Formats: sequence, C-alpha cells, structure tokens
Amino acid sequence: MLSFILRRLGVMVLTILCLTLIVFILTNLYPNLEKLAKTQGNMRMSDTEVTAWLGDRGYDRPTLTKYGEWLGVVPGWTRTDADGRVRGRCIDPGMDPDDAPRRCGVLQGDWGYSTVFKEDAATIIGKRLLLTGKLMLWVLIVMVPASLIVGVLAGMREGSKLDRTLSTGSIITTATPEYVSGVIFIALFASSAVGLRWFKGTATSAMDDANFANFTLPVLTIALYGMGYIARMTRASMAEVMTSQYIRTARLKGVSFRNIVMKHALRNALIAPFTVIMLQIPWLLNGVVIVETLFNYKGFGWTLVQAAGNNDIELLLGVSVVSVIVVLITQLISDVGYVFLNPRIRIS
Repeated sequence: MLSFILRRLGVMVLTILCLTLIVFILTNLYPNLEKLAKTQGNMRMSDTEVTAWLGDRGYDRPTLTKYGEWLGVVPGWTRTDADGRVRGRCIDPGMDPDDAPRRCGVLQGDWGYSTVFKEDAATIIGKRLLLTGKLMLWVLIVMVPASLIVGVLAGMREGSKLDRTLSTGSIITTATPEYVSGVIFIALFASSAVGLRWFKGTATSAMDDANFANFTLPVLTIALYGMGYIARMTRASMAEVMTSQYIRTARLKGVSFRNIVMKHALRNALIAPFTVIMLQIPWLLNGVVIVETLFNYKGFGWTLVQAAGNNDIELLLGVSVVSVIVVLITQLISDVGYVFLNPRIRIS
C-alpha cells in the first residue's frame, strides 16, 4: 500500500507540472498579455508601448523561463531603470534589492498578485476556498444521505412501483441543469411575484453569516443536481447485489428481508457509490460556478469566472493549481478507500 501511494504521489507531481505548464502557456499567449497591458495601462496603447510595458515587467522572456520563475525553481528577473533603480519579480516596492530573495514562486509561497482584486492571489484563493468549502460541506450533508436512501430503496425491489417512481425522480433531477432549477427556486420561494418569500434570492449575506434563509436555495440547487446521479449508481449497485448468490442463499435460509438488506447487501452495494461520491468533490469545487454566480455567492467558482473574464493571469494560475491538486487528492483517496471497502481487491 505504501509503495502504491508513493507511486501515485509521484504521478500526481508530474501531472500537476504538466497541467500547470499547459495553463501557463495558454494564459501567457501574446493576445492575453496585450490585453493585460492595455487593461492595466491604457486601452489606446500602441504596439510599441505594449511591447515596452511587457518588457518593463518581465513578460518578454521565454515562456519556460517565466514558468520556472513562477514555480520558484528559477531566480526571479531583475531590471535596472534609466535612473538606476532596480526592479524585479522578487523585489517589492520600497524593498532594498540586496534584501530581496532570489526565488519567489509557488514553492516559496508566493502565488503572485491579482491585477483585478489588488491583493495577493494566495490570500484571495484562501478566502474563496473557505467559502466554497462551507457550501460544499452542506451540499454533501444534504446530498449524500438523501441519494443513498433513494438509491437503496429503489434497488431493493427492482422493477417495483417504488423503484420506477424514485428512478424517474432521479433522472429528472439529474437532467435539470442548475441554472434552471435555481431560477425556478428563486421564482417560487424568493420572488415577491409569487408571494412565497421564504428565502432570500441571493446568498451574499451567507458569506459572513450563513443561515436557513440565505443558504437553503443554493444548497438545494446543487444537491438536487448531484443527488440523482449518485442515487442511480446506488440503485444499480443495490439491484446487482440483491441478485447475487449469497443473497439468494440467505433468503432460502429464512433470513428476514430487513436483515438481508442491512447486514448482507448494503455494504457491498455502497462500494461503487463511494467512488462516485468522492468524484463529486472536484465537481463541487469547480462545478458550482453557475450556482455561485446565480446566487451571487463569491466563492471559489465565482473567483474562477472573475479571473478568467478579467484576464487576471496570476489569480487564474493559482486557481488552476488548487483545482488540479483537489482532483488528484480525491482520486487518490477514492482508490485507497475502494481497496478498504472491497477486500477482494489487492494492489500489486
């Protein structure tokens, strides 16, 4: 097991390097850099002025060199102005150049500076990640138990009226996009036009003080969309287990149906849904963009949209790194947990 985890960690590091390099290359294409220069400088800049602006800030060098500086394995660039003032990637305003570190990248904890929010990218990501983490926690609390109950009830008696009813409901929730269900919830429960002002239409206030009134609608919108998929997987796994030989043997021995389900079928039926549940975490981290935008909840997904829409290169790179790490860690936990849930699987 230890060697397996170490190999996976090595693969994870290589995957992170490859994916971040791809994102870095795409974000540092000249059209994006030109847009950045004009946004931060003057929209009426000439090509010569754009080139000078980029060169003055170290954007005119080879991509791999810039990637090494951003990663923190290559010393940061330095430039000496006409008046003798030394500027560079690792030199903050007012800092003595002799006191500046040689390397200042992700490995040193420097994730860059957001050109939109005017704040360190690491600080922004930390704040927004906590907000989305709070939303993810409540979504999982609602979604996982409800979907497992629905899936188990549907799979216990395959083909029954209860199975068809629950399966149809699961398909409907999965087939309904979040922006549709979210708008419906707002119209029904948060709009004065209908009269059922049970909840607030936006979740901005939930960033500081989450409560039943301002947090219920976004949680339900996300939970309903993901619940149907988990319920369908649980139902299929439960139906397969209920037709197994050991279940038939238990029935022939006279074991009650309740004991068959609770003591024999349930654990084996939850092996496949466990992997699906773990894969919902990366989806919740990046897939809640629509819901966070719809309810004006400024979390991680909302930050991703703002960084991409405003060409905030440093922030976009930081968000991409966090997204990749979360996906790889959840996949590792899923693989390891699958082995513990199913002793028949051995890692070679």
